[in-house]
Amino acid sequence: MGLKKLKKAIAKRLKLNHWHFSTSSLQFRLTFELAGLSICGLGIVAIWAGWQMEQNLVAAHKQTLDYIASRFPEQLELYSEMEPVETSLVRTLQRVTTADVMAWVKDPDGQLVTQSTATADFVAQVPDLMTFEQGAMPPQIVRVGDRQIVLCISPLAIAGEPVGQLYLSQDITADLQKLYVSLWRLRLVSGATLILLIAAIIHRIQKVTQPLAQMSNMAQAISADDLQGAKLELQQAPDEILGLAQVFNEMLSRLSSAWDNQRQFVGNVSHELRTPLTIIEGYLQSLLRREDSLSEYQQQAIATAATETTHTIQMLQDLLDLARADGGHLHFRTQPVMLNTFLEEVSAMGQQINQRPIHLKTPPEDVVIRADQDRLQQVMLNLIDNALKYSAPDQAIEICLETASPMALIHIIDQGIGIALAHQARIFERFYRVDETMTRSRDGTGLGLAIAKSLIEGMGGKISLRSQPHQGSCFTLKLPLWDIQSVSTSHNSEQDGLRRHG
Repeated sequence: MGLKKLKKAIAKRLKLNHWHFSTSSLQFRLTFELAGLSICGLGIVAIWAGWQMEQNLVAAHKQTLDYIASRFPEQLELYSEMEPVETSLVRTLQRVTTADVMAWVKDPDGQLVTQSTATADFVAQVPDLMTFEQGAMPPQIVRVGDRQIVLCISPLAIAGEPVGQLYLSQDITADLQKLYVSLWRLRLVSGATLILLIAAIIHRIQKVTQPLAQMSNMAQAISADDLQGAKLELQQAPDEILGLAQVFNEMLSRLSSAWDNQRQFVGNVSHELRTPLTIIEGYLQSLLRREDSLSEYQQQAIATAATETTHTIQMLQDLLDLARADGGHLHFRTQPVMLNTFLEEVSAMGQQINQRPIHLKTPPEDVVIRADQDRLQQVMLNLIDNALKYSAPDQAIEICLETASPMALIHIIDQGIGIALAHQARIFERFYRVDETMTRSRDGTGLGLAIAKSLIEGMGGKISLRSQPHQGSCFTLKLPLWDIQSVSTSHNSEQDGLRRHG
């Protein structure tokens, strides 16, 4: 099995077991390396075993021919004392050869003197066997046609006088074919064993790395709101992973404490600073009303200070809202909201505040959602102001309403400067600005989109963005439709509970 096939097999096995597949993961690397070592080990053993079996088979046949060749001169000497040479050769051939061994003798001139019965039958099928005219040759394998033959050639002499050469051979083609069949079976068994071994390796590595996968899933799914109750529970894990899980839980506890302290600090600071700044703003406004007694420079300085104070108070209010949302103390009064009428009112309000045209498109049927109307109005005005701020003064924005059960979709579309793809993922972060030089004014606090995201998600919805540079942006709000049937059922259940308790 090649490396590519092995990788595909491992990947398929991992996917079948619903594991995340990555060639750079620890699980894949361990599986691939152990499977590779197993393949190499079993392959080497199988190759060595096959080669050794073939060598043993050939060696056994060579030993047989070598033994016959060593015994033939002795038998020939014995029979030659009583009979002529030709008769002695025939009787000796009959004496030492078997049905599987072929033998023939040639005189010094290369003429055939005698041959065994098996030789005559075989030569009729493979005549090339009789073409060997070499000198002495120890037993070795030669190919004759499509046959594998073990051939041995040795000189013959009687009383020191040369008689000719003895040819001994044995056809091992059938034996080799049987051996090759056995080797193929060995390879099949090795392949099946390898598949089972790889499956066992994958299963075992999955068991060992499962706690790491749990830690990864928890780290991916956890959010700031879940830190307090988040805890990794592992059972039957190795000591090293249990130690890592304990450190992971301690880290979550420290993060939870730090996050709580941060939220409390932001909330306290926002709350404490808002009151003195409001007082300062009041005194500044009072000074501005006495403009007759102030120089032009003093009026400009006090107006700038009042503007910055108002901006800072708004930022503190936004921070306080975010701190409440993070702490779960931001309450929503959800009720049915008729979006058609609501968007008409918000559009009119936005046009009046900004003195800019806003086009509204709503479906003919009524769209009712479940939301907090005041919070939703805050979000819509924020997005409308944001769209107008980053659009040219002569460009209108568009608000479209549509439904995609079980959600209602509100699109706020502008034709402004747009947002690059690299910044879109961070646009809802706190204090994040795409480019300070692109900001047309400093009225914003950098928290508007973060607050909008918190409020929409608090009402069970979602906010998303589609944008291209110099082609405008489209913010989409997804809010759940009002399910009258479920509300009626819930209301009836509450009434039944009150009657029972009454």
